[in-house]
Amino acid sequence: VQLQASGGGTVQVGDSLRLSCAVSGSIAGITDIGWYRQAPGKQRELVAAVTSGGGINYADSMKGRVTISRDNLKNAVYLQMNSLKPEDAAIYYCTAEGRYYNDYGDLTLHRLWGQGTLVTVSS
Repeated sequence: VQLQASGGGTVQVGDSLRLSCAVSGSIAGITDIGWYRQAPGKQRELVAAVTSGGGINYADSMKGRVTISRDNLKNAVYLQMNSLKPEDAAIYYCTAEGRYYNDYGDLTLHRLWGQGTLVTVSS
């Protein structure tokens, strides 16, 4: 099972950016899926996440500027970020907790992380 994130890049202050993440492989079901970010010298923090039931959790620092959406058929999640600030610059990681089949056909529940996509905000 793999998570492939895309959409990062360099933008100007106030610009928008849309990140995408697709989960592929032997998936039985994804419970919650979302985005974290980590800036240099800081801990990884939640940006936004959405549960299988549609519940959404946003970081306080991003409320009003970010929208997360989920496509259950595609096992994908999207993050629309607006009015970007310099402090939003970070590596953004897609993460998905769910039930996955391993190479032996065993079903396990655990959280997976994507490779990260870099967002740079220049002033």
